[in-house]
Amino acid sequence: MPHNAYRSLGKRLLVLGCLAAASCTQLPSVPPNKAVRVPSPNFDERRPNYVVLHQTTDNTADEALDTLTDPARKVSAHYLIGRDGTLYRLVDESRRAWHAGGSYWGGNTDMNSASIGIELDNNGDEPFAEAAIVRLLALLSDLKARYRIPQANFVGHGDIAPGRKVDPSAWFPWARLAAAGYGLWCPLPSEALPGVAAGGVEEVNGGLQILGYNAADPTAALAAFRRHFWGIESTAPPDRNDAAMLACLIQARSASPAPP
Repeated sequence: MPHNAYRSLGKRLLVLGCLAAASCTQLPSVPPNKAVRVPSPNFDERRPNYVVLHQTTDNTADEALDTLTDPARKVSAHYLIGRDGTLYRLVDESRRAWHAGGSYWGGNTDMNSASIGIELDNNGDEPFAEAAIVRLLALLSDLKARYRIPQANFVGHGDIAPGRKVDPSAWFPWARLAAAGYGLWCPLPSEALPGVAAGGVEEVNGGLQILGYNAADPTAALAAFRRHFWGIESTAPPDRNDAAMLACLIQARSASPAPP
């Protein structure tokens, strides 16, 4: 049978099939590289599950704003808080700001997509201004309530990018934030806790990974941990106090209440 006859027979069979079914769905005619838009009401916006805190490493908020809004720099944050407490909103919370870069925390390798980024106006060599911390605490209260962010999920840039980033600095008041419900904290141990081993390298590296750190570079991960929880800059080998602090923090994370 000629090719045209096959085609004609196929068309007749299709018509007969439609008649037998009483109706046929008429598909829209669209180019193959275009989608048929059929809006659905069943969706919601991205829900951030972390807050990542930064310092600008600039001397003024204006300098930071120039950087965070420069298309050529390709860096941004959702919020910037000035030394005087002024709150600047730079990227809508429903959108992905470019503040974390290459990052890792607790198995998450794209922290930009999972977090709100907040920059604090601070050059890294000074205490954080009281007005800025007061404003930060108010902002964190709002974010935690609206997105039901767990207490353990308030972290620093240095925590999620050890060795590459060192902010916020050892000046940052993590204990004060944790007391208000943002981030974990344990009292600095004067000696190793009962039952904690001597602080061997493998033990401490394992604890860092359980807490959330990327321990691929153990020295960098331990330095980030000490900056956050000891308030020091140190690359010394791990000791008993590191092991004790990690054990306390892991227990605190397990005991922290789930968000409502």
